[in-house]
Amino acid sequence: MDPFTGLTRALDYIEAHLADDIDYNAAAREAAMSPYQFQRVFGVLCGCPLGEYVRRRRLTLAGAELAAGRPRVIDVSLKYGYDNPESFARAFSRFHGVSPSQVQCGAPLRAFSRVSVRLIMEGGQMMNYSIEERDAMILTGYTRRFWGAPGGDQREDQERDFYVHTRAEQYLLRGLKQIRGDAADYNVISNISDDGYDFSIAARLNDDVRARLCDDTILGERDARRFHDIALKRQLYAVFRTEPSAFPTEAHIPLRAQIFSQWLPASGYALADAPEVQIIHWYQKPRKNERYIEILIPIERPI
Repeated sequence: MDPFTGLTRALDYIEAHLADDIDYNAAAREAAMSPYQFQRVFGVLCGCPLGEYVRRRRLTLAGAELAAGRPRVIDVSLKYGYDNPESFARAFSRFHGVSPSQVQCGAPLRAFSRVSVRLIMEGGQMMNYSIEERDAMILTGYTRRFWGAPGGDQREDQERDFYVHTRAEQYLLRGLKQIRGDAADYNVISNISDDGYDFSIAARLNDDVRARLCDDTILGERDARRFHDIALKRQLYAVFRTEPSAFPTEAHIPLRAQIFSQWLPASGYALADAPEVQIIHWYQKPRKNERYIEILIPIERPI
């Protein structure tokens, strides 16, 4: 089954069961993917996690039903998976900006339309990549839980805020990694679930420095507590690079979307249940126009 047909079947299944308990495993089977792979691909292509998509669609249908007639709010709330009218009313108001009772009096609604999958024939785009098995390594960094999907509209703002408000940690890592001579910065995306994902800023440190980081030999106890080890196992990756430029950070999110929407469906590979890694090669003057980002997508060969 081609990936476009599979995703369409999965979306048909979800749409048909919006008023029921949706079995995400069944939706993944319709897409011919594992549950993990389906939720990862869905989040990238649709810009929000699967659970958030289902919530928005249910609240859209609930609003339409309340506007079309006068069903009891409690009946609509139970139909779309809410245990009581109070929790339904809170979710409804956050989404629509008005209460269920106001809708019954003619207040305007918001609508979140169903996602559709279309194969659009466009001019061919060259994507340079390599398939590499990289050794296990241990990074040292700090982590924040982001909401939404890694490829969603919310990522860029959250990532920018995280970097802006952790300058001290970045300066500490910069000084420590110079001991190793590895000038690259690392971002790690892991623990992806329906409520968000972990985003880590990290560096690859000298083993001796990393081993002593948790005591007060180098940073002191207060500073050392900011950091933790991030262990990456030996893994097969599809490796992509942004074009060299002074600001490759502007290119890596569109490239990542292209990887998931164009390369992955046609590649014959499947996503592996492992962290995604970005390696940022941020050269200083006079080499600033040579900067680039490697995007390492964990994959597995088809059985």
